[in-house]
Amino acid sequence: MNTVMGLIDELRAEVKKRRIENPQELQPILSEKLIALLRGDEDAGLKYADTGITVFLFVGVNGVGKTTTIGKLAHRLKSEGKKVMLAAGDTFRAGAIEQLEQWGQRVGVDVIKQESGSDPAAVMYDAIHAAKSRGVDVLLCDTAGRLQNKTNLMEELNKIYRVIRREIPDAPHEALLVLDATMGQNALQQAKLFGDKTGLSGLVLTKLDSTAKGGIVIAIRQELDLPVKFVGLGEKMDDLQPFDSEQFVGALFTKWAAENEAE
Repeated sequence: MNTVMGLIDELRAEVKKRRIENPQELQPILSEKLIALLRGDEDAGLKYADTGITVFLFVGVNGVGKTTTIGKLAHRLKSEGKKVMLAAGDTFRAGAIEQLEQWGQRVGVDVIKQESGSDPAAVMYDAIHAAKSRGVDVLLCDTAGRLQNKTNLMEELNKIYRVIRREIPDAPHEALLVLDATMGQNALQQAKLFGDKTGLSGLVLTKLDSTAKGGIVIAIRQELDLPVKFVGLGEKMDDLQPFDSEQFVGALFTKWAAENEAE
């Protein structure tokens, strides 16, 4: 609501300033404002360590495609010539470790794990030391997403964050929240909740197909200043693409126009 009201106020000012009478003339102006808002003042590319291991921490609730996103990014980074390792920090969800192992096998990268139910922070500790000994460039860390038990989950994430920083003081170099594009307002609440404990640096938007607008990322960008780093467009290994704000806003309006024509 705050984002929408702010945009409406800006559009009213533009109508007066440019003496616009045709509503159709507002669409390109609104597009420009949304693109500028999504871009922000910073580069949306991934941040890497100047030397040594780069650590990317992934957070998000169950079912948003977090583990799949990690696998896709591992594939992308490996294809760029980087040595990649995965840390199976989601030790509570049934099948989570096995799912990450499957991705490790598909991509051809090592996965550091412990038994189901183990302390996730201990997994991260082992993974960091294994990454150091094996000369890994990028360590991708999975985490649990049991939002129904908020207090324990957030304490767990905070512990993971502290262990990573203790072993590599400038890590994690990215703390990425994975969001389902169909979520809406709940996504903003998730971003606030996870951001309090892990110092989020960006978003990955999944399930962004022809039926999902994902417009909530505009509100998240404005209220929390978090850029979208990647979007997931399907189930294949190559279906993870860098976020393009112009393309995203263009798709929003294309779908809007198609819906209006259908009506």
